[in-house]
Amino acid sequence: MRMLKRLAVLAALALISAGAAAQTVKIGLINTYSGPMASNGDQIQKAVDLYMKLNESRLPNGVKIEIIKRDDTGINPETAKRLAQELIVREKVNLITGVVWTPNAAAIAPLTKEAKVPFIIMNAGTAMLTTLSPYIARTSFTLWQSSYPMGEWAAKKFKTAYIAVADYGPGHDAQEAFTKSFKAGGGTIVGSVRMPPPTSDFAPYLQRVKDAKPDALFVFVPAGKSATALMKGFGDLGLGQAGIKLIGPGDITTDEELPNMGDVPVGVVTMFHYSAAGERPANKTFVAEYKKTYGDKAWPNFISVGAWDAMAAIYDVVIAQKGKLDPDKTMALLKGWKNPNSPRGPISIDPATRDIVQNEYVREVRKVGDHLANVELETIKSVKDPWKEINDKK
Repeated sequence: MRMLKRLAVLAALALISAGAAAQTVKIGLINTYSGPMASNGDQIQKAVDLYMKLNESRLPNGVKIEIIKRDDTGINPETAKRLAQELIVREKVNLITGVVWTPNAAAIAPLTKEAKVPFIIMNAGTAMLTTLSPYIARTSFTLWQSSYPMGEWAAKKFKTAYIAVADYGPGHDAQEAFTKSFKAGGGTIVGSVRMPPPTSDFAPYLQRVKDAKPDALFVFVPAGKSATALMKGFGDLGLGQAGIKLIGPGDITTDEELPNMGDVPVGVVTMFHYSAAGERPANKTFVAEYKKTYGDKAWPNFISVGAWDAMAAIYDVVIAQKGKLDPDKTMALLKGWKNPNSPRGPISIDPATRDIVQNEYVREVRKVGDHLANVELETIKSVKDPWKEINDKK
């Protein structure tokens, strides 16, 4: 009898253990791990790993998060769609996240609506993405958030501007936003060009800019190696010496690439929601932990912060539901989610649009000690996506 009782207790403990193990939240992470723009995906993965390492103790007892990684290899919407289908049908994930590129996010969106799987965008920045499915929320940015106030700022400083953007969704948004606000402020657009992404040869496009002789050149290209190639072309052709001021969203002076750009970026002014040089205590802690984990020469950028905050949101909805995720409850929790201590400053999700609300900073590249930094000069508080505000998009 004693043995039978002991076996019964062991069986009960096994059931409890099995029940606890069953509380595994599966997160599908679609990211760019290979190809010419893999450095952007590396920023996402580093932030995900760091957040999980530092916040494992936040999860309820018996609940764990499993990250299932998939590589889209770059701007490949068909690949991204296939990977999302696999994650939803075969892996039965509770949530999808990641996604560097707008075309990939747009391909995934209809699947999230059909399958009722929440999708938290960590990076892709075209404004309309959150309108494609009620199961999308975004913790990154839109190009309108930076480019529209950049146009307002520039119109007070310059009379004429030339626009050069990468020829895909975010570039189109950047061009439209800057044009609208710059012209409304009295500025004149003297020319524009769209460039195929990704590209490393910007000389033909920059020569057109030099010939047009604008006061300022507004540029958007994808962050990373493209931005460094752009900066090299700007310096080699002598646009700065010709009196043309380089401005744009923060992608063009992304923090981790500044060490590779020489002195060309010094004086470049950008509008953006994050700088590794930000003086906020939460940012200093974030940068210190990042460098402690990945090396003193490693720099987090806006992509890693978008991923970091996405993980914070994911952990919060997992904790609130004790590991038993319901898609509609998850979306209800994400609407109005707030984090007053993000490395970028206070952020929230707009409950009407499911898009990020955040500060934008006027930044200038300056020499700080032995390195270049995006020094924050002015703050525009709590910026919602202007495209949705102007067009009343939900």
